[in-house]
Parts: sequence; C-alpha cells; structure tokens
Amino acid sequence: MREGGSLPGVVEADDLGTYVMKFHGAGQGRKALIAEVITGELARRLGFRVPDQVIIDLDPAIGRHEPDPDVQDLLKASPGWNLGVDFLPGSLGFDPLGWRPDPDFASRVLWFDAFTGNVDRSWRNPNMLVWHGDVWLIDHGATLIFHHAWTNATRLFSGPYDVDDHVLTPYATRLEAAEADLAPKITEGLLREVTGMVPDRWLDGEPGFAGPQALRDAYVDILLPRAGKPRDWLPALETAGRPGGAR
Repeated sequence: MREGGSLPGVVEADDLGTYVMKFHGAGQGRKALIAEVITGELARRLGFRVPDQVIIDLDPAIGRHEPDPDVQDLLKASPGWNLGVDFLPGSLGFDPLGWRPDPDFASRVLWFDAFTGNVDRSWRNPNMLVWHGDVWLIDHGATLIFHHAWTNATRLFSGPYDVDDHVLTPYATRLEAAEADLAPKITEGLLREVTGMVPDRWLDGEPGFAGPQALRDAYVDILLPRAGKPRDWLPALETAGRPGGAR
C-alpha cells in the first residue's frame, strides 16, 4: 500500500484473516507500532470503532522472494513480530464534505486526538474509514510523539493541542460534553491494561529504561496526569468548532 511513508502490506495470515501489516523495520520503527497498540486499544475501550489488531510473525523467507527491491528491503528488515490491523474490505476514505460529522462524534474524536497528541488527522489525511455506514479510526502511529525523545517527554507533550489542521475542528462544538464523558474513563488501570498489550520485544532496549515494564510505567506516568486537571493541553473551547476552522 503505497500511501504514506511506512509502506504497509495487505497479507493473509494463517488464521485466514486479511490484515494490513505494519512493519517494525519501516522508517518510523517499532515506536510507531507501540503507538498504534496503545492509542488504538485505548480508543477501542473508550467506545470508538477501531479495527482489530493482532501480532503477525513474518517469516524471513518471504522477503527473499519479493521481486520489488523496496518491498524486499522492508521485509528483510522486519522479520518476526509485526502489527496486523484487520482489513476492512470495501471501506471508503472519510470525506467530511460527503458525510457531515455528528457534533458529538466530532468532539469525542477531537478530544481523544488532543489527549494522545495525534498530529495525523488532517483534511489531507483524515485516517478514518467509512465501513458499513460507520466511521472507523485508523493509523495511530503518529500519536504519543513524546516517546521519540524521552528526556524531553514532558515538554514535548505540553501546551494546547493545535486544532487548526484537524479535519473535525469545524464540527467539534461539544468538547465540554466529550471531556466530561471521556476524561473520567482514563484511569491508571485502563492505561496499564493497554500498555500491557505491547509486546516486550518492542519495548526492550530503550535507552534509559531498565526493561519493558519500566517503559510501560513511563507511558502511564505521562498519560495519567494528562487525564487529570488542569487539562492545559485542551484546545480552547471557543477555538474548536469555529466555522471553517480547519484547512
């Protein structure tokens, strides 16, 4: 799939399911997969529709027989465990001009994207699919950007979320209601549940951390206070939802 920079592939696994495989050897590395798991599974538990995620073990032999050199390099760089996201056959890319978002839905998505620091849900690339009449959230590898520089994680994750480029900004007129609903659900137990779903091998070896569990604790330590008050990262309520607010 030659969209974006990660070059995911559509595969059939041994459970006969069809998945979009995202590779740990892609340019974004394993941290994109970590963000996919934590943010995607958190979204699911908060009531959003997110395709099922699985771990897919890639046989190195597949890369040796791939004729495309770019794909071959990617497969050879990604043996072992990669992320599989359930393929939604016949789904269409979300277009706000053809499907006017419900204000409650738009506000919940915008609040959640602000919480996770999602920099990749713009008009150019909404990262939402319409499937069987419902909207599904996909591609969360660009969330949790603080984990790319742990020594400055708190600073990187501070300040109000920029809504100017978000695809749902003009429709998010009920952020207060979204906040009242979603913020209390983000508990330490929930965060430990979703961080616990990340495989150890994707977390192991991070500089400055004693091991996978210490790194999981660091994600919780960053995200849990963000769900509390004051929520300085929230966009101004009068900014979100303004007509024509996103371009």
